[in-house]
Amino acid sequence: MTKKHAVVIGSGFAGLSAATHLAANNYSVTLLEKNDSPGGRARKFSSHGFTFDMGPSWYWMPDIFEDYFSHFGKKPSDYYDLIRLDPSYAVVYGQDDILDIPANLDEFKSKLEKIEPGAGEKLDEFLAQAKYKYQVGIHDLVKKPSRSILEFTSLSLLRDVMRMDVFQSMAVHVRKFFKAEKIIRLMEFPVLFLGETAENIPALYSLMNYADIALGTWYPKKGMHEIIAGMVALAEEKGVKIRYNAEVEEIEIEKGTAKQVRLKSGEKVYADLVIAGADYHHVDKHLINPIYSNYSEEYWDKRVMAPSSLLFYLGVDKKLKNLRHHNLFFDEPLGPHADAIYSNPRWPEAPLFYACVPSITDDTVAPEGMENLFLLIPLAPDLEDSEETREKYYNIIMDRLEKISGQEIRSHVIFKRSYAHSDFKTDYHAYKGNAYGLANTLKQTAILKPSLKNKKVKNLFYTGQLTVPGPGVPPSLISGYVVAKEVIRENS
Repeated sequence: MTKKHAVVIGSGFAGLSAATHLAANNYSVTLLEKNDSPGGRARKFSSHGFTFDMGPSWYWMPDIFEDYFSHFGKKPSDYYDLIRLDPSYAVVYGQDDILDIPANLDEFKSKLEKIEPGAGEKLDEFLAQAKYKYQVGIHDLVKKPSRSILEFTSLSLLRDVMRMDVFQSMAVHVRKFFKAEKIIRLMEFPVLFLGETAENIPALYSLMNYADIALGTWYPKKGMHEIIAGMVALAEEKGVKIRYNAEVEEIEIEKGTAKQVRLKSGEKVYADLVIAGADYHHVDKHLINPIYSNYSEEYWDKRVMAPSSLLFYLGVDKKLKNLRHHNLFFDEPLGPHADAIYSNPRWPEAPLFYACVPSITDDTVAPEGMENLFLLIPLAPDLEDSEETREKYYNIIMDRLEKISGQEIRSHVIFKRSYAHSDFKTDYHAYKGNAYGLANTLKQTAILKPSLKNKKVKNLFYTGQLTVPGPGVPPSLISGYVVAKEVIRENS
């Protein structure tokens, strides 16, 4: 029997996952990548002896990666070496007010007790609920294709949903357990990965706290791109043909069926089915005839997008002190920052920011005696990001970083590259220059997300952070699996 030929657009986590699952199930698969290297937002680049991960830098939910590779009889250690970070990260509340988050749970509880008496016992209660949500949410709910409400109507599942605080906000939920502002901000931090403030994220996502505190923060030796390298090796082992510098210009559709994909070069690639792992809005509004679009421009404009980011990749010619691998700077009030990211289309006056120094853990990512420094400011999508504005914010956060860490850094920067909204648009066709996809608000969860199947084209599917289950690296891995499973089911 002739194998069906699947064309997958985009070699990010979701695209690679979908392609490999299909290839392992007897499909012929061609994966088309716009850029000259794999990974999408998880690409890497090297300069001046430094190697920088361009996007994701947090390795949470190790069981999801284990589950992914186990589908193919493999394990993560076949492709990369993991290191558990201890401390997991540092939270900077202000000058001389820094909290290291230990990997050991008892040590962590002791630190919370010093901030708020009784917080250790409350953490046990909080994590017990979070563990239940994680087990049901990550290992069941997020693996549903969310194409019909009927997927969620079993009595057992309805009981699970009611127990998981879907209709309560994360902000309300956290305050039932803790009173100290420092602890509240710490517990609300993980939902920032989901693209909204704790006031607008369902308390279901306290499962992220379980991932953080119980499962730990890890790092793959040589950088996050090693995951992509492993996935590429596995995909090719299964027979996936990956083509780089192969940007898609149009998905050609006849009578409701995608027939082929036309590249910018003019070349056409035949397809029995297409899975779009590229930006959903870009595919929906620019790669297909408008008569086949799933959603109107008005629909897209009303979506609550996760933030964009201003990133700085810095090579520093000395070793840095008083910093950890991961550092969260909460030294400014959250209110104005949150408004700037999630509500008002403007640049914040006092941004929160994140600093990553992977060379503290890994001497392969920087020359000897030097540091690899990655800075990130979360920002509202669709802002104009001129070089003057980027430089202004570089100095704002470097002033704070130097003051709090007690050292001169700027004069030791020998390599500097910035990256923001316009770059996300150029490199990934990212809608409104978003960095993380669609925010996981209640009204944008499960069946309320953009569908993984085109409603008018019988063989066109979508995967990635703008469809189910949502933003983040583990959800993207799952997204590729879910869409591949739907394709296989419909073609069996």
